[in-house]
Amino acid sequence: MLHLIYIVAFTIIAFLAVSNLIRSLITVSMDSQRRYPNRFKSNLPQARKLGNSKKTIHPELLDERGRPINEPLLVMRSVSVEDARQQLDAIYNSSPNSKKETEEE
Repeated sequence: MLHLIYIVAFTIIAFLAVSNLIRSLITVSMDSQRRYPNRFKSNLPQARKLGNSKKTIHPELLDERGRPINEPLLVMRSVSVEDARQQLDAIYNSSPNSKKETEEE
C-alpha cells in the first residue's frame, strides 16, 4: 500500500513539473516574439531638438575620455601548432617549478 502512495505522489509531482516546464517555455517564446516600442526613436522634431532621443552607451564601450570606441572588441588570430608549442614551452620553462625538476633529475 505504501508503494502505491509513493507512485501516485511522484506521478503527481512529475506531472506538475512537466506542466510547469511547458508553461514556462510557452511564456518565454511569447515574450521573445513580443515587439517593444523603441523609446529612443521619436518621429517628433521637437523631441529631437530637446535631446530626448539620446541613447546611453555602456561604460565598457567608452575609452578613458568618455568617447565611444570604434575598434573591434575581440580580435582573434590563427596560430600555427609550432608557434603554440614554442609559446607553451617558454611558459613552462619560465615557471619556478621547472628549475626544481631539472635539478632533481
